Amino acid sequence: MPAGKGLTMFKKVLIANRGEIAVRVIRACRELGIRTVAVFSTADRTALHAKIADEAVCIGGPNTKDSYLNDKAIIAACEITGADAIHPGFGFLSENAAFARNCGKCGINFIGPAPESIEMLGDKAAAKSTMKKAGVPVIPGSDGAVKTLAEAVRLGKEIGFPLMVKASAGGGGRGIRLVNTPEELEPQVVAAKQEALNFFGDDSIYMEKFIINPKHIEFQILADKHGNVIHLGERDCSMQRRNQKVLEETPSTIMTPELREKMGNAAVKAAKACGYYNAGTIEFLVDANGDFYFMEMNTRIQVEHPITEFVTGIDLVKAQLKIAAGDVLPYKQEDIALKGHSIECRINAENPEHNFRPSPGKINSLHIPGGPGIRIDSAVYQGYTIPPYYDSMIAKLIVYAPTREEAIMKMRWALAEFIVEGVDTNIDFQLDLIRDKAFEKGDYDIGYLGRKMSL
Repeated sequence: MPAGKGLTMFKKVLIANRGEIAVRVIRACRELGIRTVAVFSTADRTALHAKIADEAVCIGGPNTKDSYLNDKAIIAACEITGADAIHPGFGFLSENAAFARNCGKCGINFIGPAPESIEMLGDKAAAKSTMKKAGVPVIPGSDGAVKTLAEAVRLGKEIGFPLMVKASAGGGGRGIRLVNTPEELEPQVVAAKQEALNFFGDDSIYMEKFIINPKHIEFQILADKHGNVIHLGERDCSMQRRNQKVLEETPSTIMTPELREKMGNAAVKAAKACGYYNAGTIEFLVDANGDFYFMEMNTRIQVEHPITEFVTGIDLVKAQLKIAAGDVLPYKQEDIALKGHSIECRINAENPEHNFRPSPGKINSLHIPGGPGIRIDSAVYQGYTIPPYYDSMIAKLIVYAPTREEAIMKMRWALAEFIVEGVDTNIDFQLDLIRDKAFEKGDYDIGYLGRKMSL
């Protein structure tokens, strides 16, 4: 099928993931006339993504290392089914440079950035150094990884307290420690290094100034293989619990046209600094004065991408596929218009009253809300048994309305209509958040939820 500019779109795409993102990619491929291959673990034999793909291949046991992180089995599945491309989704191998490189060696198109870009941006300390050289504002801190405790102590005096110790290869809130005083520095560095080694196999850390009560604002970018880069506006991801996003919205209540232009230009500059192509997200911290600082770049599609799709009308997964096939971006920056307001709530199978304990099990009854401006991205169905081996997110509830006030009201009613029986969920917890007076006013930062829950 023509991909534009005389290029040829992929014939068959293997989705190296599971859950709602695998289903999302399968649907995007269908709309482009591309056949799909699902891979699944033995625990996911009845999973929706394995049922709706054109082909499905079992790649190993329930543990992720035996299946969704088993790069050899995934590439073998690609070869035996004749798939000519792999979409990694998010999580698992999506930001693994070695996997992306191995795909290329096997003649398989990796629907993502070049391995070199993943390596550069995956090392948070190296990424920060690259952004600093490119003129993108960065948080004051160490230049690169901190190698010794003596160096950490010296830098602590220079940076000042409070400060953050972060895993260079980190993500998902792992390997992060807040250090309030010089006395806390050594034990927190040791703890961060150990956690980083356990989760990422790399104990290198870096240090940076702790920005008090900032907003977490990320900018969505699209970049093609021909040097064209645009941004699609911001998402406010400040509602977080233990560094994990809970709900997101766009546009941000703190955004002005002037600040959006400054941050958008910085996001584009960040992508160009590392020769990036694909969909990607540049994450910033914004302080009370409106000053912003580069935090990290995610080299993949984000969980919260649907809210950007709602306000721009651009299908980001289709855009990924077309970029990977070599298409030139069909948009220029001046073509992008942000209209209306969108909010996403992450629905998890967990019990908020018991420290958010995961709640795997069989879904006995399910009612999903609907209506204009309501979207559900999910892979669950009535009778489905949620396995205990993977992330607890079972759905994303996304709403769209002309104004923020209308979007909040729509989300309230959509959450109230969302019924899942058989397992515990955080739906009522999300409903409390969306009714929260501070959220209504947009008066929240990345520490708000933690402060609220400790009261």
